[in-house]
Formats: sequence, structure tokens, C-alpha cells
Amino acid sequence: MTEHPAQPDLAQAPTHAKTNGVSEQPWHAAYPKARSEPATISRQEVLRLLKSDTGPGETFVLVDLRRTDYEGGTIMGSINLPAQSLHPTIPSLYSLFEAAGVNLVIWYCGSSRGRGNRAAAWFADYISEQNNTDMRSLVLADGIKGWAAEGGEFVQYMQEYDASKWE
Repeated sequence: MTEHPAQPDLAQAPTHAKTNGVSEQPWHAAYPKARSEPATISRQEVLRLLKSDTGPGETFVLVDLRRTDYEGGTIMGSINLPAQSLHPTIPSLYSLFEAAGVNLVIWYCGSSRGRGNRAAAWFADYISEQNNTDMRSLVLADGIKGWAAEGGEFVQYMQEYDASKWE
């Protein structure tokens, strides 16, 4: 397996471009900072969940937060909810997941250091506000880049995998 140098998750990088002399804020600045620290889940544990009798959508949900950098494939069974539109939908998502009996929500983006962390923490905050002790919100360690870099069985559990996008 070839080691790939860590690359910044450009779609999550803050935008500080100046428009008419005014500095633009990053998209997430419009939303409150999370109160909690996101807990992580390893890709090995997610792979174990994917291999279990209960697949995605039954007791757990995988959420791919990529938008403009959504390429190269996604983890099997994931839903795509771009991070930039996530925060206002959290109450609806929570209601849907709770009604479906989902007790684990796993968030990821390119590296899971920006969008993934934010989403997992925001959702964990909401779960806490609902006094729900059965549902958990976790971020996939190293995101989809770490998953794809692992190769082998991990890429077999990707939909629309394109190796050229991960070189």
C-alpha cells in the first residue's frame, strides 16, 4: 500500500476572500459552535458494522458530508448531506433517525477534521438536548481519505470507487 501525504480538505478550508474590501466568513460561522467534542469511530469498526447482519439504515447511518469534493466514491450505504446545509436540518434528521430506530450516526468528509467533526458535535449536542441516551453521534477517524487509503477490503465496501481520484 502506498502512503499518501495528508492533503488539506479544501472544501472545508475557511474562506477569507475579500469582496469589496470586506472579509468573507467561512460557511459554518453562521451557526453556533458545538458544545461537545465529537467522539470518533475507527474505519475498522465501521467495516465491522458494514459486515454485520444489520446494514446501514437499520441501526446505524453513514453520512457523507462532502459537496464540491464529492468524487472517487463513497462508503457503501452512505447518504450524502453536504455540511453547508446540515445545521438547519438537524431536528428533522434526528426525528427521522429516531423513528427508524437508528442508534448510531456516523459522519465523515474528506479528512473528518472539519465538517465531520462539526456535524458529529452539532448532532451530539442535539441528541443531548433531547435527553436521548440511546443514540450516538460519531465522526469517522481520517474520513473517506483514510478509508480509501486503507485499500483492500475497505475499497470493496465503496460505491462508485474510482482509484484514480485517490492517487
